[in-house]
Amino acid sequence: MWAYNETFYQIYPIGFCGAPVHNDGVTEHRILKIGEWAEYLGDLGIGSIILNPIFESDNHGYDTRDFRKIDCRLGTNEDFKEVCEKLHDNNVKIMLDGVFNHVGRGFWAFKDVQEKKWDSPYKDWFHISFDGNSAYNDGFWYEGWEGHFELVKLNLQNPAVVDYLLDCVKMWIEEFGIDGLRLDVAYCLDHNFMRRLRSFCEELKPGFALIGEVLFGDYNLIVNDEMLHSCTNYECYKGIFSSFNCMNMFEIAHSLNRQFGPEQWCIYRGKHLMTFVDNHDVTRIASILTNKNHLPLAYGLLFGMPGIPCIYYGSEWGEEGVKAPDNDYALRPCFEEPKPNELTDFIKELIEVRRNSDALCNGSYRNVVITNHQLIFERRTDNERVLVAINAGDSEFTAGNGELQGNFTELLVNADEIENVTLNGQLTMPAYSVQFLKAV
Repeated sequence: MWAYNETFYQIYPIGFCGAPVHNDGVTEHRILKIGEWAEYLGDLGIGSIILNPIFESDNHGYDTRDFRKIDCRLGTNEDFKEVCEKLHDNNVKIMLDGVFNHVGRGFWAFKDVQEKKWDSPYKDWFHISFDGNSAYNDGFWYEGWEGHFELVKLNLQNPAVVDYLLDCVKMWIEEFGIDGLRLDVAYCLDHNFMRRLRSFCEELKPGFALIGEVLFGDYNLIVNDEMLHSCTNYECYKGIFSSFNCMNMFEIAHSLNRQFGPEQWCIYRGKHLMTFVDNHDVTRIASILTNKNHLPLAYGLLFGMPGIPCIYYGSEWGEEGVKAPDNDYALRPCFEEPKPNELTDFIKELIEVRRNSDALCNGSYRNVVITNHQLIFERRTDNERVLVAINAGDSEFTAGNGELQGNFTELLVNADEIENVTLNGQLTMPAYSVQFLKAV
């Protein structure tokens, strides 16, 4: 699976392109802006973008009206075809947000039910009772997503609904050439639907990637050979920023060992979960870290640990943004152009080093040294061994361990010089540092 060796870049298009929050019905060709960033993304080393909703919707994109039409606030289908071509020309693949659990109240089939009630041929596309009423006084009750009745839950056990959604996916692949899907609220989706989606997409476009949004629970239930290739690793998302803010590296070390460690009971060994330090739903990492010196270290940890790293647009240069109690607008801004800086250069280096390292992409995980402020762990495959060493403290630290033996090459070097290191049971770790040491 190509996705396992790549770095992803997430964009929330309605915010990124400066579109109005509510659908005003006016067609503007804003989505072309994503194509203008294609060269920057290719230069950064991004393997694929993840685009949050781009199809015609009532407001924020997750309340879909039409799965076959680009949202008028963003442009036209022809505009998006042009964007996809530019991205592919820069070796950047495209993953769309598959919002299959629910639709908006403006969805064409739901509007037909509103009009015809019992006589609508689409009444079984949703979970409807004509014995009740909705909060919108529709004359019937329907199930919304987690109590949000502007999001009408689809009946994924209805074969007609599944056939319709798969036909839409087929159109996205054939018309736009997309390479994968992020499945919104994958933890809500019918398992048989995900099995059907996996086989359908694989037959249509071998290597098509499916990554689910999962907040909790056992990821093995949906990340397996029959359903999804990966899902979001929220457990380690929390562990990353919390370990730095509390100066307690034991937290992330425990989570990583629990998930990927060498013991037989470790639960996700061999899996490639999607890792991140922020996204369109949570406060940005630059705003959540209490010590700004930890910002590059958080990315060093992200690219050293098991998983598929995903960067949220703007965070690669340290953009801030705090989640509000009642909306996410501050998390989804519009930038006129990229604003790369030293952090961006460091992340670019991390992307390149990881892409060329079998151990960092696919290797096993094992803790070597853990203190409150320092963490050293090993990533290993049959042909490569890399030590990832992080010092979150404000002073130099010398770690001691019998496994710190042998000759290594420092992979994170900014110039053309290659630094060779010989370890004799100790490793000196500069203050606020990240080291990727490859055994030679």
